[in-house]
Formats: sequence, C-alpha cells, structure tokens
Amino acid sequence: MACANTTVAFNETPEVVECRGERFRLFLDAATIQKRVAELGRQISRDYADRQPILIGVLNGAFMFLADLMRYLTIDCEVDFLKLSSYGAAKVSSGQVYELKKIDADIQGRHVLVVEDIVDTGLSMQFILERLQAYEPASVATVTLLHKAEATQVDVPLDYVGFQIPNKFVIGYGLDYGQLARNLNAIYILEE
Repeated sequence: MACANTTVAFNETPEVVECRGERFRLFLDAATIQKRVAELGRQISRDYADRQPILIGVLNGAFMFLADLMRYLTIDCEVDFLKLSSYGAAKVSSGQVYELKKIDADIQGRHVLVVEDIVDTGLSMQFILERLQAYEPASVATVTLLHKAEATQVDVPLDYVGFQIPNKFVIGYGLDYGQLARNLNAIYILEE
C-alpha cells in the first residue's frame, strides 16, 4: 500500500505501507496508541485537576495526538498552536529550527502544556521552551507521544512521554515523510 494513495478504511491497519518508495512496517497499532493516549489523558487530568491548562500543539505533526489527548482530558483546557520547521522533506532533522507560526494566546501567568508528536534531538523542544518562557507562563510542562532517547543531543525536560522508541524513522498518526503519511491511524517504522 502506498501512503500517497491511501485507500485504507479508518479502522484498518495494514502490516506494511510504502511511502516515497520506501517500505515501513507496523510499529504501534491504533489500539496501542489510543490506550496510551488515554493513560496520558488521565494522568494529566489528575495532575492539573485544580488548574485550567492551555495546550500548545506543535504543527503539523502533533495535531492528531493533540486532538485525541484533549478528548481524554476530564478538565477544562484551552488550545493553541505554533509551527516549526526542522525537517523539511528529509528523514533527519537539519539541526536548524525555524518558527513558522507563533502562538496567538496570551499565556502570561498560565499553565502551559507543550504537546509534541516526537522528540528526537531535543533541539525543537529546547527552542519552544525558550520561546514560551519569554511570555512568563506560570508553568510549562511537556507532553510527547514519542521519544527517541538515543538521538537526544539536548537534554530537555519531558514530563509526559507516550512511548520510548528506537532511533529509527517513523511515519503515521500525524508523523510525515515529506508531508505524506500523516493520515495513517498507526505508526510505522522504516524497514532496514
């Protein structure tokens, strides 16, 4: 199946997909992802029971994870987005982080949760945290669906982590390969 011409039903999860001429095998199925996102939602709801956080999603990759995470929260919360670029169409980070869209919300004195799809080098998260601190929030915590600990170059605080994964290229559930494959309901890992 090709990611550029995905004709998979919403609840169907193929074992192998092809994207940009490369094969990817199923790594985390939709049920496993949803179970973990629900657990994160319960934990965040407990931790922020007496606060009304604002979730800042990092576009484009985190939009699916953020939407699902919010559905599992049992507390009042708000949402905003920022957009960065560090990959372009490549499979590895360029090491340069560019801000393409700033947040619109006033976060001064607010409790902020940065919601990211994946943290690998840590450079993007470091960039985000430095930018957000300038707005003087009451607190900033981080939520990432995936963490590639082996790829980490900058040690950043990760308060809520969905899955630790190997240092391999992954697609699906918001994660892309040159903007393709975000629509897959599961996460796929590049075959060797």
